Amino acid sequence: MTGPATQTIDHVALLPAYLAAGTAVLVLCADLLRPGRYPLVLALTALGATGTGVAAWLVGAGGRTRATFCVPAPGPAPAGGSGAGAACSYVVDPFSTVVAVLFAALTVGVVGLSVATLRSGTPAGESGFLLACSLTGGVVLGSARDLITLVVAVETLTLPLYVLVGFRNRDRSADPASAQAAVTFFVVSVVASSVALLGAALLYGLTGAVHLGALADALAGRPDLRDVPLTGVAVTLLLVGLSVKVAAVPLHAWAAATYDGAPLPVAAYLSTASKLGGVVALLLVTVRAVGPWLDVAGTTLAVLAVLTMTVGNLVALRQRRTVRLLAWSSVAQAGYILAPLGAFALAAGRTDDLRPALVAATLAYTVFFVVLELTAFAAVVALRSSAGASDGGTIEGYRGSLRRAPWVTGALLLALAGLAGLPPGLAGLFAKVSVVRALVDGGSGWLALVVAVNAVLGLAYYARVAVVLCRPPVEPVAPGPGLRQGLPVAAVLTAATVAALIVGFAPQLVLAAAAFAAR
Repeated sequence: MTGPATQTIDHVALLPAYLAAGTAVLVLCADLLRPGRYPLVLALTALGATGTGVAAWLVGAGGRTRATFCVPAPGPAPAGGSGAGAACSYVVDPFSTVVAVLFAALTVGVVGLSVATLRSGTPAGESGFLLACSLTGGVVLGSARDLITLVVAVETLTLPLYVLVGFRNRDRSADPASAQAAVTFFVVSVVASSVALLGAALLYGLTGAVHLGALADALAGRPDLRDVPLTGVAVTLLLVGLSVKVAAVPLHAWAAATYDGAPLPVAAYLSTASKLGGVVALLLVTVRAVGPWLDVAGTTLAVLAVLTMTVGNLVALRQRRTVRLLAWSSVAQAGYILAPLGAFALAAGRTDDLRPALVAATLAYTVFFVVLELTAFAAVVALRSSAGASDGGTIEGYRGSLRRAPWVTGALLLALAGLAGLPPGLAGLFAKVSVVRALVDGGSGWLALVVAVNAVLGLAYYARVAVVLCRPPVEPVAPGPGLRQGLPVAAVLTAATVAALIVGFAPQLVLAAAAFAAR
């Protein structure tokens, strides 16, 4: 382990980031040398992402902690502070290991789903390059331990998505929705990033610290800052600015238009990997940086959680397009993810004891959600030809899918049941139970009640989609698999469905990993 006062760079700790960045360069060079060979690009991107995940797992095996880019602490840490480790900018620990593995797995899944869009003319080399760049940002984000590295990692994760959203086919004039979605996403993200940077700058001006641990020490060691209103404003601005990545209200309006206008694989990546990045950034800032100000941070996140889950569910009830419904559903799911962090505000005097449980509940719900969401998008990709619907088609366009493609529709029904928190989607059920239990234990019974009411509200639109899928088709058709998207899509759908079943019947695997990462 590299000590905090050591200037030597730990290249072993940086190996996953090196592999992710190297994959981006390799894919770009391969496309330049062999243009138009999208199978080669897909293979290189998938292999690079797999290697990144394996390297992250090996580097973090056994719960070892490695730190690099460290500087000596400016002085003795206050009692109860983070100590010498506060001055490290890049730390590999169980938390960062779990995050890197998740990002790698999601990237591999999205690469498999991208086969159809690449066949339709989407630039293969650019798509693989941008996905690998985004993966690099996700890997670095999990290990970021100062505000500068964190913001740079978040933007590295997000910037490639602006371009990916705009990819549809080579004839841009034929499909303006992609360009409009990309511009919407770009404008909202830029505004949110500016808000987050303003909050970070204000915190630095008040405390003189950018490292997360040092920032926590400064806030804990200077009670006079509580008399400065600007401190609360800075914390709120930072959290609200980062919440755009999870599509939390009020910075949520981009989600529906962007998901609907983007290619389906990119929408799947936005709904899973991008949301995972937002959760990770909020966790790092809330728990590691502004821990002494959890009353302010928790209150902000509690308000965001209530607004997000309520608005998401209410608007989802009115949707008639499949991808827009999934988009608003993911907005509501973001509210459930933020709810345990909001409980920090009401756990006065017991935050140290409850912090691991609340963080673990947030991580566990995030893992359950991304598995089910990826399954849902993979099924929609596989069904769009057999259902006669195009990207972002109407829900009614998938009528009779159970007759056309029973196995694929069954996977989609499993994912929808899980997102609703109903059997046989046991993964989603355990996710909501873990959140409600953490809220009740944290003394946030009212917030647990809001989660329960919104979960019941969400049943309406999930059930509506399930009914349409199971209704007989308008024109009788012979039963058949209906899966005509190729082996990669089938492989991703199968893997995601199996993962959903495993975490549903063995949720302790996810709960134990989340508890381990939250230590």
